Amino acid sequence: MRKSLLVLLLAAFLPAAGCGGSSGSASGNNTITPPTTQNVQAVSVNPGPTGSYVNGLFTSVTVCLPSNSSDCQTISGVLVDTGSVGLRILASALTLPLPQQTNAAAAPIAECNQFEDGYTWGPIKIANIQVAGEQAASVPVQVIGDPAFSTVPSGCTSTGLTAEDNLQTLGANGVLGVGLFPQDCGGACTLTGSANPGIYYACPKSGCVQTAQGMAQQVQNPVSMFPADNNGVIIELPLAPSGGALSLAGSLVFGIGTQANNSLGNARVFTTDASGNISTAYGGHSYTSFLDTGSNALYFLDSTTAGLPVCTDASSFYCPASSKIFSATNQGGNGASGAVNFSVANADSLFATPNSAFINLAGPNPSTFDWGLPFFYGRNVFTAIAGQNTPGGPGPFFAY
Repeated sequence: MRKSLLVLLLAAFLPAAGCGGSSGSASGNNTITPPTTQNVQAVSVNPGPTGSYVNGLFTSVTVCLPSNSSDCQTISGVLVDTGSVGLRILASALTLPLPQQTNAAAAPIAECNQFEDGYTWGPIKIANIQVAGEQAASVPVQVIGDPAFSTVPSGCTSTGLTAEDNLQTLGANGVLGVGLFPQDCGGACTLTGSANPGIYYACPKSGCVQTAQGMAQQVQNPVSMFPADNNGVIIELPLAPSGGALSLAGSLVFGIGTQANNSLGNARVFTTDASGNISTAYGGHSYTSFLDTGSNALYFLDSTTAGLPVCTDASSFYCPASSKIFSATNQGGNGASGAVNFSVANADSLFATPNSAFINLAGPNPSTFDWGLPFFYGRNVFTAIAGQNTPGGPGPFFAY
């Protein structure tokens, strides 16, 4: 689920078959085992709070009032996303009265967070965040679909993208963005005039207008605000069988080389460019690529280049008559390279099963390799935050 500001791609998901789950606690397939180590949070690939998500990595996040760290709410069904930055929570899942962020003129601040196929609109509020034994204080977060901000500015809707402001359209109770950067926008949003991408808004009573937003006031990567274990994360997931699995349990580990359980070991470091991309060589060509748990499939190339037909009933996925095996080579800016062997199965056949975790689900993404959640199965994948030191050098980089 990578932000369009950085030429990023939002995770696709199956249309929801029903509504389930709620804020406050997990239930059914959304149950998350409590962590046993301070820097380890349990995560699970499961159908999510809608009951129909495929290849969605979910966890629970606790938010507290910044003025009272004992006044808290735990929200389940939160999508873990290494392709975006910041905590975003559906207003419908939030009962805690988080304080509103305002500018110097006391105008409330809101954000239009645009993705490739949709946008999230809502105010920026301040919360203390707890995940596993880690805590971040006074973190700006986005509250999506807040009824007090029901009028969406034209600058947000003019793209024609779909509003993802409720459980059915977002597919989760929130998104925990633990990607490569400390803020969700960075220096561009601090500028004025046309150089500003226009995702932050000041909203006085007269109406919302685009505004510059300081780095510290932007939606923050909560990991970078932890007192320790704050230089990145590891996603640890078991290998999914070729026919899929009902669910898979794994771990979100905070820190890289900060404790005995988050060493780089033999992992190969692939440094990224300023937009968080590496490259992938395939068929004699080099393509932009990235690693992203928020994307629910291996989205790569187009149907003609890949030699794969799209599904007649779901053009976002490939439906070969039989499984096809591919090999590509990932390349980092530091010259590191490594082959990736993967297979693509018929998406319709996969969706006909009751499973939610598929290693061979894929779809088109012209001129790009989006290594979505299937890439993470059977690997320990590191995401290092830009500007933070690690034993493998400063971020941003991926390693596996």
